[in-house]
Amino acid sequence: MSNPPGIKTESDKDIPVSFWQAYGETPTTAHSLMGDIVVDVAVIGGGFTGLSTAREIRSADQAQRVVVLEGNYVGYGASGRNGGFNMSLFGLEPELTMLRWGKEKTIQAQNYMKHAVHYVQDLVRTHDLKSDYQHTGMYRVAYSDAQLKRLVARMELFEKLGIADQFSFKTREQIREDVGSKKFQAAIFEAGSGILNPYKHVRELKRLAENAGAEVFENTPVTHVARNGQAIKLTTPNGTVTCKKLVIAVNAWSGFIQELPKIRSRQVPVWTAQVVTAPLSQAQWDEIGWAGRQSIEDNRQLLHYFRRTVCGRITMGGGNVILGRGKKMGRMDVPKIWNNLECHLKWLFPALKNITFDYHWGGPVSINMDMTPEIGFIGDERVIYASGCIGHGVSLTQLNGRTIADLILEKKTNLTDFWIVNRKAIRWPPGPLGSLAFNTIKGGLKLWDAFEERNLTR
Repeated sequence: MSNPPGIKTESDKDIPVSFWQAYGETPTTAHSLMGDIVVDVAVIGGGFTGLSTAREIRSADQAQRVVVLEGNYVGYGASGRNGGFNMSLFGLEPELTMLRWGKEKTIQAQNYMKHAVHYVQDLVRTHDLKSDYQHTGMYRVAYSDAQLKRLVARMELFEKLGIADQFSFKTREQIREDVGSKKFQAAIFEAGSGILNPYKHVRELKRLAENAGAEVFENTPVTHVARNGQAIKLTTPNGTVTCKKLVIAVNAWSGFIQELPKIRSRQVPVWTAQVVTAPLSQAQWDEIGWAGRQSIEDNRQLLHYFRRTVCGRITMGGGNVILGRGKKMGRMDVPKIWNNLECHLKWLFPALKNITFDYHWGGPVSINMDMTPEIGFIGDERVIYASGCIGHGVSLTQLNGRTIADLILEKKTNLTDFWIVNRKAIRWPPGPLGSLAFNTIKGGLKLWDAFEERNLTR
């Protein structure tokens, strides 16, 4: 395995920490694997997927010895860098899911994601997780008439699918009761969604996994994977793990596992950026009229997402994205994208024209060719992987952990029957063809946004 997930390199100093990481606890209990061990299940990746899987396996069967191998520290990757949206969006857009998979599978996907949101919310409540969780709801807003037209069509689709009860259409005046921006023309409001601090949350998931009896080794990158008959052997810098079953839960980093070529063709890592403001004064909050704590996404193709933090800041992410193959996986320095995010926030709220921004960062998300999440087997059902969060993975990945646990324990459940399990995926083209495909898709989305926003004053 070349440049394994989470390995520390000389370029790590160039990777900006997220706001969540900077203000979170400094890991003090991390320990690495030292020596050789034999276990029932090994999990590569200490994020939402991996830790949820480990906890669920141990909770269901305490006879299983389960280890999690994290290349850096828990919260270093996407689980400590994302926007913290516990939401029900599956894949890229419901219209695309409907077009690609049809009505019944779109309904099943929406129900899975609704279950996922409740799964996270219940986990926080049941175990009193210190995740700064707030079940505030989310607006999907339109800036232009063309975006508004698509919002109306989406509500019609939800009604056709019989899931419109989860959503409500909001007029400009209704939105402004919660958020005062004059740029919002209308919105779809999803009441059943929430926000959390992703870094705090993943550190809490580590605690739960360990309390359930799983062993979590940080600073333990996997450098080699080999099948030896019925056993699977993982090599790390200071020891080996021999296991009966393996879960690969590194998502966007999956392409670096050279020994398992199938996984490399299933997804590509795409970097997305985020910024966070300095704390706003109460006068500034009053002036922009953001009285509620509802989170917001816009109805662009290359969408923006933004929300309040519990410490009185605004974080915004999204917009332009970058293919993260090869050396680009090692760092992210994108001042132009960060500047565009800052300008967009000030465009939404002119009263913040002099606001400063304290943190700029980014991270890779896992994108499948057909924009659909998947859980798959490699060779046989002893090796399972998950990929394709499409940037909407907070709730998805955690419920996927429960689904993967059921598969590992050979249980047949409603979750294991979900159609993303071992589905037939479209392979991502290798090398330059893959880059060409990505840039063609992104270019088309940029043109789409430009056309729909051609009459907006920036």
